[in-house]
Amino acid sequence: MRNNYLLTTALCALFAMPLFASNRVMQNAPENPEKMVAYLFTYFNSNAPEDEQICYAISEDGYNFTPLNNGEPVISSDTIAFTQCVRDPHILRGEDGKTFYMVVTDMKSNLGWSSNRGMVLLKSTDLIHWQHSVINFPTRYTKEWKNVIRVWAPETIYDRKAGKYMVFYSLRTSDEGSFDKIYYQYANEDFTDLEGEPKWLFDAGNATIDGDIVYNEADQLYHLFYKQESGRGIYQAVAKNLTDNWQKLDGHVEQTKEAVEGVGVCKSLDGKSWIIMYDCYANGHYQFCKSYDLKTFEFVQNTETKGKFTPRHGTIIPITQAEKDRLLKAFPNFNQPILEGFHADPEVMYSNKTKKYYIYSTTDGTPGWGGHDFSVFSSEDLVNWKDEGKMLDVKGDQVKWATGNAWAPCIIERKEKSGYKYYFYFSAHNPQTNRKEIGVAVSDNPTGPFVATDTPIVTDEDRPKEARGGQAIDVDVFQDPKSGKYYLYWGNGFMAGAELNDDMMSIKKETIKHMTPQGGTLQTWAYREAPYVFYRKGTYYFLWSVDDTGSPNYHVCYGTSKSPLGDIQIDEQNYRVIEQVPEEKIYGTAHNSILQIPGKDEWYIVYHRINKNFVKREPGIHREVCIDKMTFDKKGNIIPVKPTLNGPEPLKQTKK
Repeated sequence: MRNNYLLTTALCALFAMPLFASNRVMQNAPENPEKMVAYLFTYFNSNAPEDEQICYAISEDGYNFTPLNNGEPVISSDTIAFTQCVRDPHILRGEDGKTFYMVVTDMKSNLGWSSNRGMVLLKSTDLIHWQHSVINFPTRYTKEWKNVIRVWAPETIYDRKAGKYMVFYSLRTSDEGSFDKIYYQYANEDFTDLEGEPKWLFDAGNATIDGDIVYNEADQLYHLFYKQESGRGIYQAVAKNLTDNWQKLDGHVEQTKEAVEGVGVCKSLDGKSWIIMYDCYANGHYQFCKSYDLKTFEFVQNTETKGKFTPRHGTIIPITQAEKDRLLKAFPNFNQPILEGFHADPEVMYSNKTKKYYIYSTTDGTPGWGGHDFSVFSSEDLVNWKDEGKMLDVKGDQVKWATGNAWAPCIIERKEKSGYKYYFYFSAHNPQTNRKEIGVAVSDNPTGPFVATDTPIVTDEDRPKEARGGQAIDVDVFQDPKSGKYYLYWGNGFMAGAELNDDMMSIKKETIKHMTPQGGTLQTWAYREAPYVFYRKGTYYFLWSVDDTGSPNYHVCYGTSKSPLGDIQIDEQNYRVIEQVPEEKIYGTAHNSILQIPGKDEWYIVYHRINKNFVKREPGIHREVCIDKMTFDKKGNIIPVKPTLNGPEPLKQTKK
């Protein structure tokens, strides 16, 4: 039997960004340090092996929860479980008020629903570091219980009469006619083992699982909530003592016709009501109810499952302010990535018309970079972004000359006599030439609707004669603050630049210039793609990406010029802008755009990185958008940006 001490890494920086509810640390601690101020939710996320792990979420009202640690596990299952996966976490505060007990099903569900043979016992004094022990029934109880085929949903309760912690669970053997029944054992004093052998506690005459027991002071009875497979619902039984004969009560507990399991019951912080929660597992959400007497139950709400918060079969307990603060510090929520889902090639813009920031992106996550539409997101603080929807689709009637591969957009705001105009440049596949070419669409608003021209404005014929290979993609648009002229840049395998005509929908072909920075290697500053240009204090900065988009080595370098069309000079001592930090699981940081806060010498780099779960499989099509501050030294050199997990602090909202 293993009995080691699991040290979960405690991260120290908290960046308070609300995902589903506020998770900011309260500044004023309650007068009574033992006063309960919030709820801790322990759960797992799905039947996939990588999601059968213990996660945390916090709530102030018991119904709306914010996941901690960005929804990632707080304990790694492969360090505690025989199967390397766990489910159904139940957490209990001990009688001393400062010790916590957790029990979980030791199970990898993709091996089958009758594949688990035991449970894991955990004990902690801070909710962060957990002692653990594995109980495997066939090897622990070699006679009567050697043919156990499943041990499901263990829970713990303090038996006042026995003065011990009871662990109860559903158990089934392979014997003919066997069905799931609730059994119990007492834990030893250290909570590292179970005493004796399994003893029958309760069953409803057919499969009875997912038991949860609470003691109700009002009627001085223990209430057992359980799932009965025959009848397909949650029922209740009561007893004066835990080991007495349980008396079944009539009626369902759940307030839905959906299939449910994993009921959990918790007294509210004010002590006046009970929170009843259960997993509507077939439809992918949790449902919460309220009761004042544990006899009648009132529907409150369904959880909003979003992103990495897809909770399954868990339980909640009240926690103090100190415990909440400790958890938020140990398991902070990071703001990176700033956009939900897979997106790449971010283009950032500030709109003088709306006084908001916008990001336009390539839709990622499809094989062969096969996305055909562009998304736009808006923000007032660079941290919280609103999805404004798909603003242009190249597969359909919106773009007559293109059929797919909507890649790497850019946009610029231009104030004209009729008002503000927004010129959106993008690359897509032209089936007539079987090449990637660049088009433009125009709108009166940053979010559209956009109207595209009938033909591309840059074709493969517009490549500089010096360029060899590559594609007409990765477009960038720039206004020279000195002359007021507009320029377009593009190229994968080469960098080209040209001045735009005043209509913003065509280029002056006589100005096309080959601008590929010369020299460098794949390990240093050799140009591959994604040109980006900005101006600061008399200097034109040219940024580009090095190496392949799916490579962890994908990074950004830069050079400078005194002209918007080059030549580009590279300082061999200062040319890196941003690169990966693998020790923090940050990979492939590149293809960027740059934002200057209006009226300030304050700069940000918006870039994509490779999602850490796809570094070794399809890395080039699973990218996500991040943002970090960018600074300069006294000579104007870009100080290398270290990509962060937190991102910047939210900006103060600009007054309109």
